[in-house]
Amino acid sequence: MLFAVTCLDKPDSAHIRQENRPAHLEYAKASANLKMGGPLLSDDGERMIGSMLVLEAADRAEVDAWCAADPYAKAGLFESVTIRPFKWLLPAAVG
Repeated sequence: MLFAVTCLDKPDSAHIRQENRPAHLEYAKASANLKMGGPLLSDDGERMIGSMLVLEAADRAEVDAWCAADPYAKAGLFESVTIRPFKWLLPAAVG
């Protein structure tokens, strides 16, 4: 099952994001669960203000565990995290 994960950074936390970005990217790239992801940007497109991911997992508990182990989460970057089941429709899902 796929899950969409939307994370919004705490105010004034750009330094936390930058300090933990290499570890976060290493964690994400090593994960077989991650289908797509990237930073959410400010309205002007200049600053990273959160993250959006699509994860494949057996259940919500597996997604919760993946998110809790993310270096960004461990560093306390996020003000909020929303996790919802997701159906990949367009363009056609691979597989």
